[in-house]
Amino acid sequence: MSHPTEGRAEGSVPRVIAWESTRACNLVCRHCRASAQREPAPDELTTGEVMGLIDEISRMSGGKGPHFKPIFVISGGEPLMREDIFDIAAYATEQGLRTAISPNGTLITSETVERMIDAGIKRVSVSIDGSCAARHDAIRGVPGAFEGAVRGVKRCRDGELPFQINTTVMRQNVDDLEAIHDLTVALGAAAWHIFMLVPTGRGKIDDELTPQGYEEILNWLYDAALDSPIPLRVTCGPQFMRLVLTRKQESETPPNLVGRERGLDRMSRGCLAGMGYCFVSHRGEVYPCGYLPVLAGNVRDESFETIYQDSPVFRRLRDLSQLEGKCGECSFVHRCGGCRARAFGLTGNYMGEEPYCVYEPGRE
Repeated sequence: MSHPTEGRAEGSVPRVIAWESTRACNLVCRHCRASAQREPAPDELTTGEVMGLIDEISRMSGGKGPHFKPIFVISGGEPLMREDIFDIAAYATEQGLRTAISPNGTLITSETVERMIDAGIKRVSVSIDGSCAARHDAIRGVPGAFEGAVRGVKRCRDGELPFQINTTVMRQNVDDLEAIHDLTVALGAAAWHIFMLVPTGRGKIDDELTPQGYEEILNWLYDAALDSPIPLRVTCGPQFMRLVLTRKQESETPPNLVGRERGLDRMSRGCLAGMGYCFVSHRGEVYPCGYLPVLAGNVRDESFETIYQDSPVFRRLRDLSQLEGKCGECSFVHRCGGCRARAFGLTGNYMGEEPYCVYEPGRE
């Protein structure tokens, strides 16, 4: 089965750029993509280098019209451990980017909230992987992490700074998801973003669910979204898009899923790696996503625009005719695409089939 070549045209201007501001972090999470450490790496991008990157992103997106404003996500490590973070956030806002930040919550103070608002940050995302201290702290690796995260988001709420809760699904917390959802709603979050674990960094294959387990939890998330007062979004579980498309035909009630509204939560397809999304590491390396360690280039050596638009890695990802196995034969390829990071993590081939998808094309 062949598909049109998407190459450079589709996704050639990123909608979301995640920048790993630092490797420094005060937690030691068992599933950390970055394998973060206590101290910053000596070769992290300087303030000037990051602002230069922001300039490039702003120029690159300028021709898309006044309403096209890429989202610039400041991640880590723990971004609040970087002293210039508010200056950088403010600069991104000044250059027309919609700026978000992803701290772990424990370092958020009332003053921090004010500074984030002054810098133009539109949303804060804080990860909560357990509904109580015992569950969350066991995953985050530091006693008091749960208390600190909850305290941090409450300060955001009190300061009227929108925040979302992120949760990584793994075998250690899959039985706790309903309680985490209820906590997320009770805290006043704008949305709940659910990440399906990808085995990279400190994340291990042994921490993942089984393929059938993924299918069951994705169906549960769809059901949860039917009644949820806040929108849900699934990341790194692209087969969820297949479930949405098929199950919407079975119900007259639309689920409260992220993607029904524009803005920070918009979702158009399953795997976005290289298809409107990319990741820039703390030392300027550009990857299709933070979980897919296939290097496309370095902004210290060439322009971000050249890397994103012309790198063989990105161009190959946009050419869906190169997908292999059942992903290449699937009728849902344009809406799902399979997780390229999980394919790489388990097989070494980022264009291989999604190894945790139970769907078999042609056997409907």
